Amino acid sequence: MPTKSSDYQPRINGHPVTLSEMSPLAFAGFAHFTAMQVRDGKIKGLDLHLERLREASMAFFGRALPDEKLQSHIRTVVDEGEKDLSLTVTIFSHHGEFNANSMDVEPSVLVRTGAQSDGPTGPLRLSAVEHERPLAAIKHVGEAGKTYYLHQAIRQGFDDAAFVDRHGCLSEATIWNLVFWDGETVIWPKADILKGTMMGIIQRQLERLNIPQRHEAITFKRLGELSGAAVMNSWTPGIPVTAIASNVLEEKKPFINLLHKAYEAEPANLP
Repeated sequence: MPTKSSDYQPRINGHPVTLSEMSPLAFAGFAHFTAMQVRDGKIKGLDLHLERLREASMAFFGRALPDEKLQSHIRTVVDEGEKDLSLTVTIFSHHGEFNANSMDVEPSVLVRTGAQSDGPTGPLRLSAVEHERPLAAIKHVGEAGKTYYLHQAIRQGFDDAAFVDRHGCLSEATIWNLVFWDGETVIWPKADILKGTMMGIIQRQLERLNIPQRHEAITFKRLGELSGAAVMNSWTPGIPVTAIASNVLEEKKPFINLLHKAYEAEPANLP
């Protein structure tokens, strides 16, 4: 029986693997993944994670592994790990990313874990850079730009970076979805972005709570008219943002509390 640990040995297709067996993956850029938080052995929004993996696999490989198979791999790792941990599922071509015939091979699954994380406490100040992630709707590996712009932001005295698209609209941040508040309505950027699983959870729970929400193109002019902003990802439903570039925003605790209330309303399930 393996020792329970947040550093549980990674598994590919359900089988434990060594670091040497994983090393070729460091140079394999054709893969996609989802990251989730496990608390008390349960996961919120598991259906959204499975949907993300299914749709990205169809886009990348033309086929997708059954949800039941992926869920079984996740369950095995959760059952043998700590009750609270971070978990990442990566789908990749195990038989040569540079081989055109790899499209005819069933993709493989890497499941790995790490210590639980709740993200930074915030509030955060974001730089603003002109950048559009390639294949923005897919959470894929090998995106050096995200880390590059994060480092540049920190060097400039910010905490992280937000992206501005070719239309001059705020879209997303390095590893975050952006969300805004006008005092009554939750506003999501209208842009080409990765729809996060946390974003999906918050959207459906806000709908259940009858909280108004909409999508809108957020220019810097529009940003100056809004009451608050936040970022979210699998770590947290909302960290306040108090600046984007030179635009200062007030920290709106009722807005942040609303996002957290929506997340708390989402049921957690065993994988």
